[in-house]
Amino acid sequence: MTDQEGANVGRTRKALAVTALTVSGLTGVGAGPAAASTDVLLPHPGPEGLVWVEERTGDGGLVSGGAWEGLPTILTVACEGGGSVRVTMESQQVEVAAFSVDCPAGAAGVGSVTMQAGVVRPGSFSVAVDASADSIRWALAVTQPE
Repeated sequence: MTDQEGANVGRTRKALAVTALTVSGLTGVGAGPAAASTDVLLPHPGPEGLVWVEERTGDGGLVSGGAWEGLPTILTVACEGGGSVRVTMESQQVEVAAFSVDCPAGAAGVGSVTMQAGVVRPGSFSVAVDASADSIRWALAVTQPE
C-alpha cells in the first residue's frame, strides 16, 4: 500500500466513523444539557476522536459505531460537582473497560483507560456513565490515535 493509499484509508475510516456515529439520547435518568458554563471539562479530541460528549449532568451514556480494531482505543472522562461517576464501556456486548472518577466540587477530576488494539471490536460500542448525584457534570471522549 502506498503512503497516499494509506492516507486515503485513514480519511475514509474517519469519515465512516463520523457517519456511523449514533449518539442515542444519552440514556439515563436526568441526562440532559448541564447549566451554562464557560469552563470546558474536556476539550474536543480533534481528528482522532470517535465520540465527544461535550457536557452532560447526572446519569447518561452513548452508543456509537465506527471503531476499528487495528488501533488502540482511549476512553477519557472528566467530571466535577462533588461526588463520583462510574464509567463502563462495552464493545459488541462485552465489557471492555470499567473505572470510577472522583468529581471534586469546583475542579475537574479526570480518568482514562487505554485499551490495546483489538480490545474494542469493529462496529458498535457503548459507554455508560452512572453519576453519584444528578448534579454531577461530566464530559467524555473516545479516541483512536493513529
